[in-house]
Amino acid sequence: MGTTPTEVLAFPSIKAIVRDNGTAEVVVAGNSRVVPDGDTLQDLRNNALALVVGEAQTLQRPVRVQIEDPEGHGELIVHPDNKIESVSYEPRPARRRAQAPETTPETVAPAIIEAVPVAAPEPIAPTAQPAVEETAAAVDRQPWPPTPAEPEANTDLQATPEVTGANGQRITDAELPQAAVAAPEAPLTRRSLKETSFLVSAPVLEPATQGWRGTLTRLGFRMDPSLEELSEREDIRTVSQHWPGPRTIAVVNRKGGANKTPTVVMLSAILARYSGAATVAWDNNESQGTLGWRTEKGAHNRSVLDLIDSSTELLSPSTNAAEIAKFVHHQTADKFDVLRSDENEEGDHEVTAEEVDIAHQVLTRYYRLVVMDSGNTARAANWRRMIDHTNQLVVPVTAIEDRAEAARLTLQTLESRGGHDAELARNAVVIVSESTDAKRSMTGDALKRAKAEAQRIADGFEPFVRAVVRIPYDPALVNGPIRYEALQPATQRAWLAAAAAVAKGF
Repeated sequence: MGTTPTEVLAFPSIKAIVRDNGTAEVVVAGNSRVVPDGDTLQDLRNNALALVVGEAQTLQRPVRVQIEDPEGHGELIVHPDNKIESVSYEPRPARRRAQAPETTPETVAPAIIEAVPVAAPEPIAPTAQPAVEETAAAVDRQPWPPTPAEPEANTDLQATPEVTGANGQRITDAELPQAAVAAPEAPLTRRSLKETSFLVSAPVLEPATQGWRGTLTRLGFRMDPSLEELSEREDIRTVSQHWPGPRTIAVVNRKGGANKTPTVVMLSAILARYSGAATVAWDNNESQGTLGWRTEKGAHNRSVLDLIDSSTELLSPSTNAAEIAKFVHHQTADKFDVLRSDENEEGDHEVTAEEVDIAHQVLTRYYRLVVMDSGNTARAANWRRMIDHTNQLVVPVTAIEDRAEAARLTLQTLESRGGHDAELARNAVVIVSESTDAKRSMTGDALKRAKAEAQRIADGFEPFVRAVVRIPYDPALVNGPIRYEALQPATQRAWLAAAAAVAKGF
């Protein structure tokens, strides 16, 4: 039996927006995907439908899509086999001249449009998303609902209005310039109080608190802060901000041992400590990850699978915000929560793309910041769906050649996919940590070589991403639970700079 329109889930929320300026986008669960350019509005519609068909094929079920374009708006049902049903459509009222009577547009009755595959549209530039290339040929040039008829011009309103002078005599067109010159100038008015303020907007520079300058300040000699202290204050200000709407950070590198989990913990701790925003670190491994092993455990054993099973309850308007504590593990010192991956050794469940959508929808209801740890397979469904939800990409790498090469290949993979993925790669923050294989006993030439290698790798990434930050070696990051307060002061300062670089991408 087929699926009726009323049985098709409205989750995830999908919108196809076509604009009269020649651009279009498909928004899936709040994440925008750029639609490749077309020569006409119809080409843009076809390319947008191709993206939606790809989404339906990924979910393996029909999806609902809200359509908006210059000619009208409505709702479609798009099936994985390329069948498209029109649920409703309302053409936009035509723009009319002043005082023209308005009419109510008729609504097109629901109809089923059977798609007949035809030749694919013009080839899309290499930067376009592969999903469009794979599905565009399957999308028929569907007639987007009809264009409202253009109303006839109202010629009565085009007549030139009659202009008279002060004596009541009509002024001709030739006399208008002279009449305008002869008109008396309007008297000057007093300045509005809205344009005046007695408040001083200049920032107040607080005295130094660090180093010898801070010591002299505490002794009664007010000293200005050093450049280093001013830089630290600016980084603190950056990570302390609140942004409208939730933000998602993905920490990725296809090579294990690249410092992904310590990076997730450090970014979550700093953002939560300074901003006070509700922050969650989510272990988005296909099956079992290590984030739970490097963080505090709560009084339960629940994981992301339990959260997904309870998503209907958690998304209910009547559910209290504190209910999320049943599924996450709070970090008492660093003020963020952890959503663990499934740690059942006998389980074989792999998180799907749709489950990532569900978990992300739940978490962004309860948290402002979501920091996602990841597995090592860039082709996995949950990895690719994580990228769809990402606002800022972070690529950690230890100063070892194979880790650096894996990081480069990860960025190259995303760049080759075009669209949103490529933009994330260009705007990425690379965090280069000195080798965790170093020992505390390393001295002299060995330490110099480790630092030089970290600098070489950092310089190599510099031209290709938005920011590169170096982190010194710290034994507190090597084994066991990770705590911000356990780090050396220089390491804390470096991670603050890294978090500030990430926050600037919001």
